Amino acid sequence: MKLRQDHSIETAAAKAGLSRATGYRIAQNTRLPSQKGAPRGRRRPDPLEQIFDAEVVPLLQAAPGLRSVAIFEEMLRRHPELQPGIRRTLERRIRAWRALHGEDQEVIFRQAHEPGRLGLSDFTDMGALGVTVAGEQLVHLLYHFRLPWSGFEHGHVILGGESFVALAEGLQNALWTAGGAPASHRTDSLSAAFRNLDAEARTDLTTRYEALCAHYRMVPTRNNKGVAHENGSIESAHGHLKGAIRDALLMRGSSDFDDLGSYRAFIDEIIGRRNAARNKGIAAERPHLQDLPAHRSTDFEEVIVSVSGTGGFTLRKVFYTVPSRLIGHRLRVRLFDDRLEVFIGGTHLLTLPRGRAQANGKHDQVVNYHHVIHSLRKKPMALLNLVYRDKLFPRPEYRRAFQALCATLPERQACKVTVELLALAHDRGCEGELAAELDSLLRRGDLPDPAVLRATFAPDPARLPTVSVTPVQLGSYEAL
Repeated sequence: MKLRQDHSIETAAAKAGLSRATGYRIAQNTRLPSQKGAPRGRRRPDPLEQIFDAEVVPLLQAAPGLRSVAIFEEMLRRHPELQPGIRRTLERRIRAWRALHGEDQEVIFRQAHEPGRLGLSDFTDMGALGVTVAGEQLVHLLYHFRLPWSGFEHGHVILGGESFVALAEGLQNALWTAGGAPASHRTDSLSAAFRNLDAEARTDLTTRYEALCAHYRMVPTRNNKGVAHENGSIESAHGHLKGAIRDALLMRGSSDFDDLGSYRAFIDEIIGRRNAARNKGIAAERPHLQDLPAHRSTDFEEVIVSVSGTGGFTLRKVFYTVPSRLIGHRLRVRLFDDRLEVFIGGTHLLTLPRGRAQANGKHDQVVNYHHVIHSLRKKPMALLNLVYRDKLFPRPEYRRAFQALCATLPERQACKVTVELLALAHDRGCEGELAAELDSLLRRGDLPDPAVLRATFAPDPARLPTVSVTPVQLGSYEAL
């Protein structure tokens, strides 16, 4: 009011640090709040006056973790005369009581990060994005690595669950992309990787993780089990990254990809753009990272398997076919997250896509018809009740052709024609073209004729003309 003596209301309010409206209100009524009348009382009775201290507080004291909605429902059950509209009033009253008398809550301590000191790894579920590959739902996780000081990120699509193989492959890809290794590496407790493992297997997994970190001279650390905010620098980044991926899918106009490689390239492009926006910080942190070793460490599991007379081997509840010449041999198999590398001795034989047991625990099969077609031609009726019959067909058109043949022809003839179709695709290398022709025939309601199709897709090798080349005597060049 002293300022008001020499200034206008607007100027006095501004000098006093008050709003203009407050200045006018004080000018109209100069009494202090304590000199004003008593505040207005309640206009309606308190519906919780009789029950809050008598019934609600004892519940809160006996079970501090009890939810407000559970207490609300219990009060309605005990007192049917209460109106449902008291819910918000009860929740506010409970919240106020807990602020005064409740238990102490856990405090989150924000950390100051130093360049090159810490790297974080975690897995996040990508199922909510609805990504499909060739029309089929892709069940996968995303391995996510981050340097919290600069914000450098790396992502790797994981087809299985959390495992040491997935962690080792994703972590090493991230370190080599970053161009160095931090002083320490933190993960969560990898509960999914440890689940259902005995003590010996858990010790082995821990030893392998420590050896991986030692190879890059990183100190391995883990946050406490179930305490996600200890990895907050990457847990919060999950949502931002998945939001960017979701937006990119919407702008793309489709969540379907032709193959897994296209989807992985899509993820790499998004993360690359995010890293480009932090390029200055990443460049500033890179000199603080440790130098990488001369070579990568092991990022696979190695298992010895035996090929049985069924033309394959079973590994982790999945049956894999291999060329029949390997029956009776012991093979060395390297398990990666998305593939199997098969060796005999030190010689690499072939690469197989990795399969996984079904969610209900039933076995699955990874079958390549090229491995068994020569034997199946000798025993075509084996196709009828073959355990992995549905996995034998390389494309849906072959399965539809078999079903159409079985519905029209006798079982023996249907099996023979189907096997001949598979043999034609194998011999002539026309799997895709033959599938398109089968689709056209089935749409017209016709059945495939192997003889006609064999003439359509390249001539019979037995009818090719024989070309004789007379060898030239090298001595005749001396005459020149």
